[in-house]
Amino acid sequence: MSKPLVVSNIKCHIGENPIWHPLEKQIYWLDIPIGVIYGYNPKNGIVKKIFEGDCAIGGFTIQEDSSLLLFMEKGAVKIWRNSKLTNVIDEISILKDTRFNDVIADPAGRVFCGTMPDKNGSAYLFLLDINGEIKLVLDNVGLSNGMGFTPDKQQMYFTDSKKRKISIFNYNKKSGSLSNQRTFLEVKEKNPYLVPDGLTVDSEGYVWSAQWNGGCVKRYSPKGKEVMKIILPTEKITSLTFAGENYQDIYITSALGEEGTIENEESEAGALFNVKTEIAGLPENMSKIFV
Repeated sequence: MSKPLVVSNIKCHIGENPIWHPLEKQIYWLDIPIGVIYGYNPKNGIVKKIFEGDCAIGGFTIQEDSSLLLFMEKGAVKIWRNSKLTNVIDEISILKDTRFNDVIADPAGRVFCGTMPDKNGSAYLFLLDINGEIKLVLDNVGLSNGMGFTPDKQQMYFTDSKKRKISIFNYNKKSGSLSNQRTFLEVKEKNPYLVPDGLTVDSEGYVWSAQWNGGCVKRYSPKGKEVMKIILPTEKITSLTFAGENYQDIYITSALGEEGTIENEESEAGALFNVKTEIAGLPENMSKIFV
């Protein structure tokens, strides 16, 4: 495994949601509070803006037709296609003072979409169906974050950063339902500000978790045992994904600081990192929301 290399030193306030675009052969990622999506081409090293909005974007998926499905403030969901925005959902009443956070397309093309906590400290997990209908899946969440599916698509991992816990559920592809929640792992480091953030699963079924305020990414066995640690040169590590022709390139996002602020003086804070490995990841699912 190679040492982490900075491939884009754009100083993202909160770099997030790295995802490989298999048709364009680029890595996409997001700066949440300013609502900008970037693209990095590993063949020529060029970074460009893919989308620039006028509000925060908590997460996005790539659709089968290469459009982008954007999850925004107040529960708004929009499709960016051919340089035009189309509304899927205007607003969700219980999200009027918060925003979406991490999202993931499921094997059927639906999207699990989590949220940041509202002013009462409540966060949620929703499921957006392919017809544009949305339903609440989980409440009593602290802060909804990284998700991933086991290689057999029978189970799904879910991160609650505030509770410092990653849960695992049974997942039903036909209905999209989650059941039998149990704890996969709890972060027990003494640093109370270190929390699990973004997550992905490799082809061997091992879980990779980005550690916010931990300056690292950790790999866990299917039984929750830490087996590997990648040290990064900045503390606020947000998420990661596998990419490239063989899905053996890991891209890792990071952050300058809390939303709307620049509090981190580390020179590589907010950068996008690349690590080359012999471990293969899995392609992310594409969403199929075509309303």
